Amino acid sequence: MKVDKELIKRVAENSRLNLTEYEINEFLPQLKEVLENFELIQKAPTKDLEPSFQPLEIKNITREDKIEKTLSQEDALKNTKHKQNGYFKGPKAI
Repeated sequence: MKVDKELIKRVAENSRLNLTEYEINEFLPQLKEVLENFELIQKAPTKDLEPSFQPLEIKNITREDKIEKTLSQEDALKNTKHKQNGYFKGPKAI
C-alpha cells in the first residue's frame, strides 16, 4: 500500500480530524512504520500453529467447595439495626 500525504488526508477526513500540513508531515513516517510492522506480522510463519485466544494460559483458580460452619441467620443479624423480615435491609436501588 502506498502511504503518502493523500492517504493521511483521507484517513484524517474519515476520522473527522483537521490536520495541519505540519501534522500530516509528522504522521506520514509514523503511519509508514506502523504499516510496515503489520506487513512483517502478516509474513510471520503461522501455518503449523494452533489458534490461541489467550496470550497466557488460563488456570482455574477457584477453590473446592467445602461445607464449613457458618453463622445462623439469627447470629448474622443480631448486631445490626438494619434488618427486616429476617434479612439485612439496605438502601433502595433504582
